[in-house]
Amino acid sequence: MNTQYVNNPEAAKEYLPRYRLVYFLLAFTTVFFLMRLWYLQIIKGSELREFSEKNRIKEIKMTAPRGLIFDREGRILVENLAAYDAVILPQYVDDLEKTTKALSEALGIGSDKIIQKIQKRRKQMGPFAVVKIKDNLSLDEVFRVQMLRIDYPGVEVRENIIRSYPLGANGAQLFGYVAEVSKKQLPILNQQYKEKFVFSQGDLIGKSGVEELRDIELRGKDGYSFIQVDAHGRELAETDDKILGQRIKDIEATPGHNIQLTIDKDLQEVAYKSFTDLERTGAIVAMQSNGEVLAWVSTPSFDPNEFSKGISPELFSKLIRDPFRPFRNKVIQDHAAPGSTFKSLMAIASLEEKVVTPSSIINCPGLIRFGNRPYHDHLRGGFGNIGIFEAIERSSNVFFYKMGISLGIDRIFKYVSLFGLGERTHIELKRETSGLLPNSEWKKKTYGEEWQPGESLSTAIGQGFVSATPLQMAVAYNTIGTEGKVVKPFLIKKLIDPTGQMIKENSPEIVRDLQKIQPNGVAISEETFKTVKEGMRRVVQGQRGTARAWKIPHIEMAGKTGTTQVKSFSADDIYTECSTRPLRLRHHGWFVGFAPADKPEITVAVLAEHACHGGSGAAPVVRDIIYAYMKKTRPELFADDKDQKTISIAPLPSASREPEIDGE
Repeated sequence: MNTQYVNNPEAAKEYLPRYRLVYFLLAFTTVFFLMRLWYLQIIKGSELREFSEKNRIKEIKMTAPRGLIFDREGRILVENLAAYDAVILPQYVDDLEKTTKALSEALGIGSDKIIQKIQKRRKQMGPFAVVKIKDNLSLDEVFRVQMLRIDYPGVEVRENIIRSYPLGANGAQLFGYVAEVSKKQLPILNQQYKEKFVFSQGDLIGKSGVEELRDIELRGKDGYSFIQVDAHGRELAETDDKILGQRIKDIEATPGHNIQLTIDKDLQEVAYKSFTDLERTGAIVAMQSNGEVLAWVSTPSFDPNEFSKGISPELFSKLIRDPFRPFRNKVIQDHAAPGSTFKSLMAIASLEEKVVTPSSIINCPGLIRFGNRPYHDHLRGGFGNIGIFEAIERSSNVFFYKMGISLGIDRIFKYVSLFGLGERTHIELKRETSGLLPNSEWKKKTYGEEWQPGESLSTAIGQGFVSATPLQMAVAYNTIGTEGKVVKPFLIKKLIDPTGQMIKENSPEIVRDLQKIQPNGVAISEETFKTVKEGMRRVVQGQRGTARAWKIPHIEMAGKTGTTQVKSFSADDIYTECSTRPLRLRHHGWFVGFAPADKPEITVAVLAEHACHGGSGAAPVVRDIIYAYMKKTRPELFADDKDQKTISIAPLPSASREPEIDGE
């Protein structure tokens, strides 16, 4: 041992500054910790204690039940059902491999997939987050998982709520569906509704239809339950019932508001059955004369229950690829040339402009030439000398070609635009399209070309540029039936809170009365409306009407058939039987009708895609819906028909059937 510094005090003095530095650092550190301790205990003690206590609590969101959707009579259209999920609580699992293997056998899911779900959840939410293994368990699966709980701690069955659509594919585009909010939508929704809601991953939102339109009212307010956890986030088996001296209370979820629609469930079912029994694709809309929508069908459709249960990628891909577009709401999103249904509106313009009178007789051969082009009638030999009543009843093309020549496109536009064609109806649903009603100004603006007179002939029979949605045609024909009252169609009748108190009620709205002078200087006389209504009555009730096979007993129906070419055909092919063509080249069939013919209560528009004819493709569906409505509202007239729900559907007899092939 070196004793140089021990026995030599002078040599040891050179280390004294170092000792003082060490003493100072020790003293400073002690004072610093004491001051920090004083700050944390005295100054911040209460706040930190509260924070610590709160860390013992973990919030579990309880999703609010969505509001219910009812029909006009209070019958369920969309509801909630109890469902059960199989979950794992990782903190209680003794042997993960054995547990996942047992679950795999009970649920028919690969063990490796279960482990992947657990690992993914662990990365996202931590090691002790609850992991959902399978949702919407069957009763057998619930029983098997419950049995596993005895030998495998950490396995549980938890109750859930799923959205249910009792009508299935019927009305799916109208009611819509719910699905998980996307990552892209999260920040948008949280910004938009930051004062009312906090959306998080996993929340369900309305994706289409009424579910999307009224998502905020339907979703309600989420509740929260509270559990106590340790410092690692594990749920404690033994807990205190008080935190910070206060009893822990769960916050109950508040159900969403209920919605009552104008839809009549009975008519909705009749419409869907009639359409699907005929194997039609297309759209149906039925509307009361005041604008209340009674039935709404778009086919092909999809089952929104599949989304509630968690739709498979394979099924979703199949629906997306379907060429007939089942997700599309064809009542308001698909516009087609209205074909001969446009002739009723042409008749109004022709009468008002004195091009014809109710007593005028016009020669209508099988074809006429305008310029260098022939324009054919659908009846090869033509109709001879006829007046406006027979022209509507038998749907003469040549008669209305001549009206188009006399009127010109701008006078056609002046009248027909008042009925709502070419503009949105402003019904509540999103993504409504406007269709198109052309005039010379539109042609010049769109194509930089002048309107050609021959194009007025195509427009006069509902072909060419003109296009309309089924809802627009229903509004237009309802206007004819009510002799000038243009109504705004609506679907939502009432908004009702969970206690049953009405929050809001919508009322019918008349947009304009066409018997009064409009901003463009037009007023349509009562006599004109009555003349056209008589022609439409003869379409169904007349001996040679194009829809004569679809009369309704005890009630007169008025309407108009229409057939729309999806492709131009040569003169040699124009009279070829439609049903022999490939499906994609077959004509669309229209029928728009109302009843009673003199003072209508209901108007129905049907677009039957690739059905070849309006008379056989669409008219029987309109007949079935109006028959069901009248039998329900006027049962005394149908006392002899108690056992007959709808009239049997049969095609027109081949011997008396006239082909209806509208020109271009």
